[in-house]
Amino acid sequence: MITKAIVPVAGWGTRRLPITKIIEKSMLPVGNRPLVDYSVQELIRAGVTDIYMVISNVEPCQVKAFYQDNKALNDYLIERGKEDRLKLAKTLPDDVKIHYITQDPSGKYGTAVPIAMAVEEYKINEPVLVFMGDDFIWNPDGESSAEALMKTLQSESESAIFGVEIPREDVEKYGVFSVEDGLLKEVIEKPSVEEAPSNLINVSKYVMSPELLQEIVRYVNENDFGPKDQEYVVTDPIDGYIKKGGIMHVATTDGEYLDGGSLEGWVHANNVVCGA
Repeated sequence: MITKAIVPVAGWGTRRLPITKIIEKSMLPVGNRPLVDYSVQELIRAGVTDIYMVISNVEPCQVKAFYQDNKALNDYLIERGKEDRLKLAKTLPDDVKIHYITQDPSGKYGTAVPIAMAVEEYKINEPVLVFMGDDFIWNPDGESSAEALMKTLQSESESAIFGVEIPREDVEKYGVFSVEDGLLKEVIEKPSVEEAPSNLINVSKYVMSPELLQEIVRYVNENDFGPKDQEYVVTDPIDGYIKKGGIMHVATTDGEYLDGGSLEGWVHANNVVCGA
């Protein structure tokens, strides 16, 4: 059973300016909960008890504040006879711990960087779930993406990646999977409709084996990309892991992919969640 997860939430969220000047992107509300909490609660339901959250070095940190107990609020609810709302104010179960790692936004940039930081700082040497903090799969009455990922594994040396099917005419915007016998062969970034090997896209939800985690650490540490040259994208070390014989299963499930990173996606996510 996998009990650890890495959730990157650092970054300025520049696509959502100006609101992200004062609200962290992962804290933008979807219904009555912040965007990142849909992934956090999904991970907890799947059995995760240690979450390694990579945050920006901006204070005060809204993510930290959300997952801490608010004594003043709790006292207020008790004094006003609203004890029934205490469970809504408690955002983290007692048996779950969030470990925070601070990432400097002016340093190395890209999806591989926060993963490498968490692995090195906490010496993680076991399979972990990795979920980015600005999107989620909405499937309240069915199998979650975390459950679907873990179900594909046959040993701790294997990894898994979650895919979502989209209309083929939209594949040029995404990383598209090349799949053979249920295993990932390659992620092709933004292919043309004619060259796309499938209509299954990457939505940055993974189970990563210890071998893959170390491949990511090496990739980040051994490359020195300039700030305007190239992002440290996690699909590069994933490709290296597969070429060395690593196994990466492809998982799917029912449900809708909701992305809060764009204004249109965030509005749609609210419509779906609030209308359910």
